[in-house]
Amino acid sequence: MCFARGTDLVGVYTDLSKGKLTAFVVLTSMAGYAVAPGAAHVGPLLWTALGTALCASSANAFNQWIEVPYDAQMSRTRNRPLARHAIAPGHALGLGCAAGALGVGALWVFVNPVAAGLGAANIALYAGVYTAMKRVTIANTWAGSLVGAIPPVLGWAAATGGALGAGAWVMGGVLFAWQFPHFNSLAHTLRADYSKAGYRMMSVSRPRLNARVALRYALLMFPLSAALPLLGICDPWLLADSSIVNGYMAYCAYEFWRRPDARHSRKLFFSSLVHLPLLLILIMGHKHMQERRKKKN
Repeated sequence: MCFARGTDLVGVYTDLSKGKLTAFVVLTSMAGYAVAPGAAHVGPLLWTALGTALCASSANAFNQWIEVPYDAQMSRTRNRPLARHAIAPGHALGLGCAAGALGVGALWVFVNPVAAGLGAANIALYAGVYTAMKRVTIANTWAGSLVGAIPPVLGWAAATGGALGAGAWVMGGVLFAWQFPHFNSLAHTLRADYSKAGYRMMSVSRPRLNARVALRYALLMFPLSAALPLLGICDPWLLADSSIVNGYMAYCAYEFWRRPDARHSRKLFFSSLVHLPLLLILIMGHKHMQERRKKKN
């Protein structure tokens, strides 16, 4: 076996931590921080970003360490570092442990214990629960969505000194619901690979349910978005703006539900990639407008 050395390890570590996914997790955590009440402080913000990135990297490293025999069977994952023998399993495990300890430690020392607990929960749920459930039950998608809901709650807790109000749970709910149209559409495209590797996915065993669940949670984005103005976090104009963004993804989810084929699954998947950044920008923008209005009054 030929393992990576020197500068090659930077790329290997990035792949092992799923760099793009980790960056996405950090951005959703920062969105939770930005939407939370109170003034933002640069120090805690940066430590939150670093701690979140390390926790996400740890979870992803553990996930690949556990799933290496199955990653090698799937065309989508066979080039991951462990599957292609670019890094020793013990090295990857050590990296996961180090990143997890540093991430949780940074959040505990420089942010607050609630944020640290949420970071640890993210690692445990993703690596210890979701990863195991993928080969046992289609309920793994709900566990994975719960993992995706944690980062904005973590960001909120970081901004508020550990206080978790209703707004934190709504932000977590937005990320939880979004996972289903996003992942279920992707899983439909990859169902042959998942079946080959022995994963229990809705798209493989119950494709109609897979499409129905994607639509159900796409529709849930409407009341979740409406909850933020009702809680006084954003101004009422968020209702109008978010309805346009949510409406397009819901339309794509409806089309996927009617005709669950490759074309409609790709359309829903790409709409979800555009949907979430736009919605989070709208939420942050309308939160800022709400605060300006309060100051004027």
